[in-house]
Amino acid sequence: MSSKTLPTVHFKYDREGLDDNTLISLYKRMLKPRMIEEKMLILLRQGKISKWFSGIGQEAISVGITSVLHKDEYILPMHRNLGVFTTREIPLHRLFSQWQGKASGFTKGRDRSFHFGTQEYNIVGMISHLGPQFGVADGIALGNALKENNQVCAVFTGEGGTSEGDIHEALNVASVWKLPVLFCVENNGYGLSTPTREQYNCEHIADRGKGYGMEAHIIEGNNILEVYTKVNALVASMRQNPRPILLEFKTFRMRGHEEASGTKYVPQQLMDEWAAKDPLENYAEYLRSNNILSEEDEVEFKKEIIHEINENLDIAFAEEEIISSEINELNDVFQSFTYQEVKPNDKTEELRLVDAISLGLKQAMQRHDNLILMGQDIAEYGGVFKITDGFIKEFGKERVRNTPICESAIVSAAMGLSINGFKAVMEMQFADFVTSGFNPIINYLAKSHYRWNQNADVVIRMPCGAGVGAGPFHSQTNEAWFTHTPGLKVVYPAFPYDAKGLLATSIEDPNPVLFFEHKALYRSIRQEIPTDYYTLPIGKASVLKEGNDVTVITYGAGVHWALDTLDELKDVSADLIDLRTLMPLDTETIYASVKKTGKVVILQEDSLFGGIASDISALLSENCFEHLDAPIKRIASMETPIPFAAQLEAQYLSKSKFKESLLDLLAY
Repeated sequence: MSSKTLPTVHFKYDREGLDDNTLISLYKRMLKPRMIEEKMLILLRQGKISKWFSGIGQEAISVGITSVLHKDEYILPMHRNLGVFTTREIPLHRLFSQWQGKASGFTKGRDRSFHFGTQEYNIVGMISHLGPQFGVADGIALGNALKENNQVCAVFTGEGGTSEGDIHEALNVASVWKLPVLFCVENNGYGLSTPTREQYNCEHIADRGKGYGMEAHIIEGNNILEVYTKVNALVASMRQNPRPILLEFKTFRMRGHEEASGTKYVPQQLMDEWAAKDPLENYAEYLRSNNILSEEDEVEFKKEIIHEINENLDIAFAEEEIISSEINELNDVFQSFTYQEVKPNDKTEELRLVDAISLGLKQAMQRHDNLILMGQDIAEYGGVFKITDGFIKEFGKERVRNTPICESAIVSAAMGLSINGFKAVMEMQFADFVTSGFNPIINYLAKSHYRWNQNADVVIRMPCGAGVGAGPFHSQTNEAWFTHTPGLKVVYPAFPYDAKGLLATSIEDPNPVLFFEHKALYRSIRQEIPTDYYTLPIGKASVLKEGNDVTVITYGAGVHWALDTLDELKDVSADLIDLRTLMPLDTETIYASVKKTGKVVILQEDSLFGGIASDISALLSENCFEHLDAPIKRIASMETPIPFAAQLEAQYLSKSKFKESLLDLLAY
């Protein structure tokens, strides 16, 4: 081939002592995802896959970073990082099956494209909400730091994703905690159709590193040798001196955000400029011109890859369409957990609810060396309710961690800790603040086991409830937000004994648990409880009183309101059920009681519409209708935000309505 026919080499390739085998290996690693993509685009047009997010033109970043990291170091890629998966040598038939929604993929047909992870290859799958991925990387890196294993993890996003608040939070946490995370931003020009000038108002994404107190670098993302050598040097340094580094890779997306969206919004001149900077073609020309890659070798490499693609496609196409059952689907929402009863000891002491939770948490920390506590002001200060007061002295700041005010990043970090083999308990300073961490709870913790068999060994403690004059932002009891989300367990004890035992089990359970603690009960309710560690089963209600006239179903503060009223109404013979757990719900105990009494009142502190009482009422209508002697009665607080002034708060709460409503039902 004459020099006149050679394409112009647009990059300076500095091999920096790399041998020919390494140079060829990098070429082959870029060639494979390119050829797979070209085949997938054909299959997409043929209707044999449903969607495709192209990374053509960005292969050097995925391949370069993955080639640098050890195979046991975690990578958190996005949907334009096929080179991560192929460089980690995932069998192609499994990737093809994943994209066709078949059983040999990684999500049993429950998710598509690159929305999956695999512990076998130390890859953590993305979610469409993008931002939490950075926080999960924080958690994985925190686990590495605690293990002192000198490992690094790498997480990807595009420049558009950096606008999300979750990413800002995660970068800040990583900087404060000096976490060994390589934050990789592929600046490819457009977030779907929105250009970079409308995404951020600074010259470079890397400029933000200064604001986080973080080292940052700009790398030519289409130059495979620059990516490989610079990242290699940085990662080697990070392993010796753990710290986060923000990397901005300048690159371009040569195809649409996904194939259906096209590229008509991109000026043709810009497309032409970046087409000339193709990372694969330029690198291939560099290898040819330096007599490292022969035409014969190039042809042979392509033949090998084509054969591998076709062979593995045949395997995937031959696989039968996935068939599942309702039982299989339901069984995979949660990781299997076999409850192990630890019986209480005979020695007891009288403790308040707040003290029982503190003791239970301390004993869980003693029992589980891999348990990490995180939350605002929980270390030296002991938390705003003093639950963790004194924990620093016994467990140290590595395990009892103050966090910045960034609920979303810390929930995500808890998920990352779980991925890396730890247990995590996060204190949501007030349950109201969970709105700032809602995204990773609902979209990451709840769905990961169902999607790709990754549990979230996380408990989120939720100080909640009214009756303490705290107003609209510190008084909500928002449990119903989470019982509606498959994959989350919701526990809500009313007594010190239950709180201590259920907290122990919640921490034992490998699934995500929202653990509600009513603030008004913290220091007002006392009980003799066992001093040693013990467990109680999640999903089992407690029958506090037995009678024949009516069934009262409640939980949390409502339990104590009902007890006070029933103690006053001596002539009323009632079953009083303390649910204790809202998800899973003990329907067996509920149905048995209602079938016995024929009348039922459901009391909740939350406002009425869409609450727990509504669902229990519907269940009773469907399953116990023929046993009912009166309409089901629901009692709840007003349909307003929770007011501050004492008279207004008392008027708001359902406590004041219970007695009259109960008597009306009995008189029906």
